[in-house]
Amino acid sequence: MTPDDIKEHLRQVKYPGFSRDIVSFGLVRSAALVDGTAKVAIAISTNDPKIPLFLKNEVEKCLRALPGVKETIIDVAVSAVKAAAPAGTGGNLAGSKGAPKTIKYAVAIASGKGGVGKSTFAVNLACALAQVLTEQGRPGRVGLMDCDIYGPSVPLMMGLQGRPEVEGEGTAALLVPIERHGVKVMSMGFLVDDNTPVIWRGPMIMKTIQQFVQNVKWGELDIVIVDLPPGTGDAQLSLVQTLPLDGAVIVTTPQPAATNIARKGGLMFQKVNVPLLGVAENMSYFTDPAGNKHTLFGEGGGIITAERLGTILLGQVPLLPDIREGGDRGVPIVVSAPQSTAAVVFREIAGALLAQLSHRTAAAPGA
Repeated sequence: MTPDDIKEHLRQVKYPGFSRDIVSFGLVRSAALVDGTAKVAIAISTNDPKIPLFLKNEVEKCLRALPGVKETIIDVAVSAVKAAAPAGTGGNLAGSKGAPKTIKYAVAIASGKGGVGKSTFAVNLACALAQVLTEQGRPGRVGLMDCDIYGPSVPLMMGLQGRPEVEGEGTAALLVPIERHGVKVMSMGFLVDDNTPVIWRGPMIMKTIQQFVQNVKWGELDIVIVDLPPGTGDAQLSLVQTLPLDGAVIVTTPQPAATNIARKGGLMFQKVNVPLLGVAENMSYFTDPAGNKHTLFGEGGGIITAERLGTILLGQVPLLPDIREGGDRGVPIVVSAPQSTAAVVFREIAGALLAQLSHRTAAAPGA
């Protein structure tokens, strides 16, 4: 039996709280079968003492089921995750360079499944936050980190092209975000050719997330919005282990096909101790020229999801052709039609998020 055969068998072992296995996460460093003894080495980053023991037991069960295995030797190397900053302090996304903390809040935008308009929501929310903060006399204080590695659509929606500049050399080098509509943006879409598909396994995704967190010169920001890919896999685990998140927003459409999976996405964040700031219902309704409202994807899914997750419904974004057209043109509807119904909803959500984050900061011990 080859090491690859053993690793393939170990795909049955799931990381606690995730649907992905320990092999896909890149946690299995070595595997071998020598004279009836299966030897496996895994490396994990966690502060939870229950996880190493759980994984060791699960790996042993898995190995014992293999033919020819009489004994097992399982080495679990554990490294501590850097403690998250207190709620409201966020983290310095270029902190590995020894700079002071410059990010006040970091918020993830997530969904259980694709096709619910998560990236469109993230882009418009970031622009709405920029408008709200500009009105408060704090322009240029919003960041947008596109961690949707496989389908980075943020550059298109923000009307951005080209590659980011690099400041410094060697290990001190930092990528400089590209700014538009008052938002500083970093995306994998800036770093790969349009015709090059991203075909990566877990470790490569995790490394990219870490670089976006640690090797980008974000400067001083009030908030950075992190657009995550759908699901509960590599990018999500990497992010919560690398960046102290102040909260997450779950995006869903009204129908059960989306809300059932959105709830799982919300539960994932709760398992890794990231506060849920609320649920946003996208494509909630369509208003025809006569003023009649049509709930094309059903109704009530957003509020039901929020109630089941023990959080609030932040808002309902209507289904409008202008939202899609704005994304295709690189001018989000919040920018192109700031008085439209959708833009007003996005700004209301932005204001509610900032208020909620500020309240959490004020209520934190020692605040």
